[in-house]
Amino acid sequence: MSRRLISTGSPFEKTAGYSRAVVDGDFVFVSGTTGYDYSTMTLPEDVTSQTRNCFKTIGAALKEAGFAMEDIVRATYYITDPKDADAVFAVCGENLAEIRPAATIVAVAGLYKPEMKIEIEVTAKRRS
Repeated sequence: MSRRLISTGSPFEKTAGYSRAVVDGDFVFVSGTTGYDYSTMTLPEDVTSQTRNCFKTIGAALKEAGFAMEDIVRATYYITDPKDADAVFAVCGENLAEIRPAATIVAVAGLYKPEMKIEIEVTAKRRS
């Protein structure tokens, strides 16, 4: 199976030189995904809504790649405020409680834009 690039269609992907996801064999690597609602191109103010949007975008990228949320084996969460961890964990539980991938949460000084509160990247492996 050859390498395949998954795009959201954002011109920023070409400008910045990245893909929403890359499929390589039985793996898909989903880029860091922030909390934008891509149907409206808006970013909610609260971290809970941003986290839900992250998972919505990740789920769509996985589906386009021929994978499912259940295939996620690794997740990394980047948050800008450690106080948001419990709210983020609650949404992670909504999406991953039964999947339980290996995961890491990191508090960072900031993301690309100051209004971004979370960024999530995942790796998935196709189940046999």
